[in-house]
Amino acid sequence: MAKDYYGILGVSREATDDDIKRAYRKLARQYHPDVNPDPEAHEKFKDINAAYEVLSDDQKRQIVDLGGDPLAPGGGGGAGGPGGAGGPFVGFQDIMDAFFGTAAGGNARGPRPRTRPGADAILRLELDLVETAFGVEAPITVDTAVLCTQCSGAGTAPGTHLATCDTCGGRGEVQSVQRTFLGQVVSSRPCATCQGHGTVIPHPCPTCAGDGRVRTRRSLTVKIPAGVEDGMRIRLAQQGEVGPGGGTPGDLYVEIHERPHDVYSRKGDDLHCRVTLPMTAAALGTRLTIKTLDSEEGIEVKAGTQPASTLRIRGKGVPHLRGQGRGDLFVHLDVKTPTKLTGDQERMLRDFAKTRGEDIAELSKQGGFFSRMRDAFNGH
Repeated sequence: MAKDYYGILGVSREATDDDIKRAYRKLARQYHPDVNPDPEAHEKFKDINAAYEVLSDDQKRQIVDLGGDPLAPGGGGGAGGPGGAGGPFVGFQDIMDAFFGTAAGGNARGPRPRTRPGADAILRLELDLVETAFGVEAPITVDTAVLCTQCSGAGTAPGTHLATCDTCGGRGEVQSVQRTFLGQVVSSRPCATCQGHGTVIPHPCPTCAGDGRVRTRRSLTVKIPAGVEDGMRIRLAQQGEVGPGGGTPGDLYVEIHERPHDVYSRKGDDLHCRVTLPMTAAALGTRLTIKTLDSEEGIEVKAGTQPASTLRIRGKGVPHLRGQGRGDLFVHLDVKTPTKLTGDQERMLRDFAKTRGEDIAELSKQGGFFSRMRDAFNGH
């Protein structure tokens, strides 16, 4: 059963070449193995490539429209068993040619254009947390194919021009006559001399060897918006590979990779950090000064704070990518309990443990008990 190549690309049978190209590029970006490691995505990418190969070729697309499959064994002009009248066997495409113009000397497809669109390129860019949080203009270096300035993409040496191919007479195809069970069939094939272009380059450009493009290293500046996350991509339109013959460049995608931070971990727009407190600070309360990404913030630790408590500083996380405020900073407290107590420390803790309710208030009035307790544990 023939594959539904139109369905694979999600286009109608009336789709233009541009429609097919746009659908292919969109799906290829989604299912490319470098982007999507899922094994099913890998198989899907193969089908997408096969569909584009078929529908971007006028002859193969014609076979599909007639209900055939040009990529199936024997379905696209491959060799097979013996033919009629003792002559060589010809493929399905050859038989179609006999009914659709080429048997009468017509041109089934015409010359292939030398100018074709370029491919997209991907560049990895590593940034610090502060850079992804607040944005940055980052210099990047990219190696891509660019337009050959010597020939401006034509591929010909200065002062020379393309010449009509003598083999195919500019048609881009050559015809051959074969005998089949239907009689004589005149089939067309891309010209091997000009590779189907209909023209040849007698004097190729010495800089690009006729390709119309050269590879070079370029320096660019990419503007990273505030709030980008690890794995996001920034698109630079038409900064990718220039196509053969000086074709329209593809796009350049800058993929963001955020380096781990020494203090903060990031979850979306929120930041998290850990602070270790001595037991006395948690028991008696204290005030901490937290250094955020862009300022210093004071935060109160209430008396009796328990281990693994979390304090929240609103609006000190990462700015939202769409510019709608900032996330929050969460401070996770680790309370450090001493493994060995001095006599004074042990006595202080016993006195503290005996107090309940209003007794604590009374105790605090008696000669600075809490300050003496803090001093005892701080080594004063």
